[in-house]
Amino acid sequence: MDTISNSIKHLFPILDIKVNNKPLIYFDNAATTQKPLEVIEAMNDYYKMYNSNIHRGAHYLANYATEKYEEARSLISNFINAYDVKEINFTKGTTESINLLAYSWGRKYVSEGDEILISSVEHHANIVPWQILCEEKNAILKVIEIDEQGNFNLEDFYLKVNKKTKLISINYVSNALGNINPVQEIIQKARENKILFHLDIAQAVQHFKIDVQKLNCDFVSFSGHKMYGPTGIGVFWGRTIWLQDMNPFLAGGEMIKTVTFEKTVYNDLPYKFEAGTPNIAGGIGLGQAVKFINRIGIEKINSTENELVTYCISKMKNIEGIILYGNLELKSSVVSFNIKNIHGYDIGVLLDKQGIAVRTGHHCCQPLMNCLGIEGTVRVSFAFYNTKEEIDVFIEALIKAIKMLS
Repeated sequence: MDTISNSIKHLFPILDIKVNNKPLIYFDNAATTQKPLEVIEAMNDYYKMYNSNIHRGAHYLANYATEKYEEARSLISNFINAYDVKEINFTKGTTESINLLAYSWGRKYVSEGDEILISSVEHHANIVPWQILCEEKNAILKVIEIDEQGNFNLEDFYLKVNKKTKLISINYVSNALGNINPVQEIIQKARENKILFHLDIAQAVQHFKIDVQKLNCDFVSFSGHKMYGPTGIGVFWGRTIWLQDMNPFLAGGEMIKTVTFEKTVYNDLPYKFEAGTPNIAGGIGLGQAVKFINRIGIEKINSTENELVTYCISKMKNIEGIILYGNLELKSSVVSFNIKNIHGYDIGVLLDKQGIAVRTGHHCCQPLMNCLGIEGTVRVSFAFYNTKEEIDVFIEALIKAIKMLS
């Protein structure tokens, strides 16, 4: 598998740099992945060769930019197997996508006494918008409990689903633990009870195949920058029947058909949810990132990353004083840990001195950390361009850091 990783490393310019006179080992992919040269060049080409606003022009540049932007939408639609390309709505990222759902669907359909169900392993972006909505509507936010490994307590889930549940919103993969959550079982229960289901796939879409039709969910959200694309661009997907009925999230240009001082008629999907000039370069860059993933092969990416995670865990288990978090048998691309009596931030700083980038802290999951009884963890997260050799260097550096801090 390392042959696969080494054979594509040259496609990512940043992976050739040195940090503190050491070759960069980038293990912070859950925060953001690095970008292949072709994505960078696709965005540069837009600004250098056909920069123009889209949809509203009658000239060559406007038409060509529109064509490339809409090509990206089509690529993304096929990538997640949407029912229709018009269900792909561009946003700034997962956070804005979830806020769009809470605002445009939630404020129309959630009433006093209704319940929204999330889990204990959610990112703040899938907690706070629902808290705000429930406070405004006098609705109730309920939380699925977890065990000591961060696994969903499905018995607790079944107890909390009832006739008042209007929406279930959970992540497919925990950004803090890497756990792959039992979404199919939860979606099935939602379907049986005619409850809408939103899936945060920000930590899943870049690692394994996502098919929204097979999942049978109602909404999904994800970000471009975690799947080898640019920052500031993401996707909100929803079933047409709901998108047509929801109110716009933002108002202004593009999201309208006609405007008079008496009445505004909203535009057709997907433009109804894309007010103003969008992140055109970002959309084109994300489209190129999808092309890149398709060319490498999502199955090959998944198998490579699974091998890296398994290898890393096998090495880390032998380190004295280490505490590993999450389900070690069913996880995706993340290993989260602490060392007894040593602060995670100190570990992160010393690893950085040796050229190794990891993430420390609560990973925007403070409620989860409270459930686990800790302040945070050190998080190592992989992409398919990482290698076992890098893991070996990391293990040596980690042992060195522990000795220095003990």
